[in-house]
Amino acid sequence: MLAIRLTAEPERLGALVLPVRPGAADDAQAEPMPTGVAPPDGIIDEVAALIPVARLHGRAGEVHTQLRPGGTPRRLLLLGIGAADEAAWRAGGAALARAAKDETHVTLALPAGVAPEAVRGLVEGLLLGSYRFRLGADTDAPTLTDVDLAVADSEAYEQAVTVARTTARMTRLARDLTNMPSSVKNPQWFAEQVAEAVADLPGLTLRVREPEQLAAEGFGGILAVGGGSASGPRLVELDWRPAEARTHVVLVGKGITFDTGGISIKPVPAMKLMRKDMAGAAAVVAATLGVAALRLPVRVTTLAPLAENMVSGAAFRPGDVIRHYGGLTSETTNSDAEGRLVLADALAYAVQELKPDLLVDLATLTGANSVALGTRTGALYSDNDQLAEELLAAISSAGESAWRMPLPNDYVEHLGSDLADLHSAPTQGASSVLAALYLREFTGDLRDRWLHIDMSAPSWCERADAELTRGATGWGVRGLLRWLAALD
Repeated sequence: MLAIRLTAEPERLGALVLPVRPGAADDAQAEPMPTGVAPPDGIIDEVAALIPVARLHGRAGEVHTQLRPGGTPRRLLLLGIGAADEAAWRAGGAALARAAKDETHVTLALPAGVAPEAVRGLVEGLLLGSYRFRLGADTDAPTLTDVDLAVADSEAYEQAVTVARTTARMTRLARDLTNMPSSVKNPQWFAEQVAEAVADLPGLTLRVREPEQLAAEGFGGILAVGGGSASGPRLVELDWRPAEARTHVVLVGKGITFDTGGISIKPVPAMKLMRKDMAGAAAVVAATLGVAALRLPVRVTTLAPLAENMVSGAAFRPGDVIRHYGGLTSETTNSDAEGRLVLADALAYAVQELKPDLLVDLATLTGANSVALGTRTGALYSDNDQLAEELLAAISSAGESAWRMPLPNDYVEHLGSDLADLHSAPTQGASSVLAALYLREFTGDLRDRWLHIDMSAPSWCERADAELTRGATGWGVRGLLRWLAALD
């Protein structure tokens, strides 16, 4: 990650960044913002003369670079920050990271009196917009390694920078886990990555159930989905339990490390990106690591049911009846609707054994998510209005997007089965809604304190856009951390 330093006395002025904002009138040219640390003599007048020539409007993420051979600074970058709120600064930070990728270091003079939230957004944008994932040689790797933030009072922003750095680091971890090809990534590998991360964070406890333990305890859904693979399933249980915690939250994340669709095999175009089918598990694990790193006073237990859904003689069949943790049974007529089966086990275990105050699950569950809401927005389901509103607000303020969807009772009849307690993948009705209704059947006494997010669409991005880079987005880490930090 970029090294970001707060300084009241900037020394490295080879590349200086100055913020500009839109003018007062619509479509007016940009205007420079007064900075807390004065730039070199004559620079402000030069900026005022440059803005109309460069036709800058000050929109968030707009960047103009001016060469100044022999001068100090040698390069002057004008950065548009739009409305100057947290979101605009986040977009500006990401744009700056890309525009200055050939520099070694830059100094950004922040406006006088800039809000800590704006600095948080800026740092997140810098660190997320500069993210890259490659396993081979990267001949076009950015050379930018250091960013100095020039402010009059650096102590006022230290906490904001710390939170932003931790949030970005955990989002990048979720991206790394999700981007990793499934030739490397299987349930055992994922569990090992969690164990490695936990080793650096005191106060976290980790338990990993292997196939023998899963069978002994009755996790039938996880075992069924993982049974067709030579790489056995796992259940990761990660617990953060501070002494001062008054609220216990269980996070559950779908962890299918590759999804062929099983016997109900996917077509190749639908299968090629199925390494991302564990993005929910990556998000909840990374968020819990972030909670521990920030020492937040809330108890968090994360469950990541991990399996590889493969085709073999040991794979579960369409029409099989699966007995889940706790005894409920599911008739499954589509082995490509496997995510809900592993989630059902984890949810039932959370309700019966952990008894939390709140239960939240994230899953790349259905393609219908993108049909309904496009590529950037998760589908949020809950019977609890307050929980839904608070999490939606946290997701939005963190720069992510979700939309609340209904849980209509007239769809519940489609979950009926002649063979089992439930039909896991009925074909009637809206599939994302039906999947949520099916999961709700495993929430027991926590039904009114449960929330589900289908985040299949926003877990992946096909092109760079603001703080998002092509590939895995790490969606959910930022929103969860913002929400957990606000809990009493």
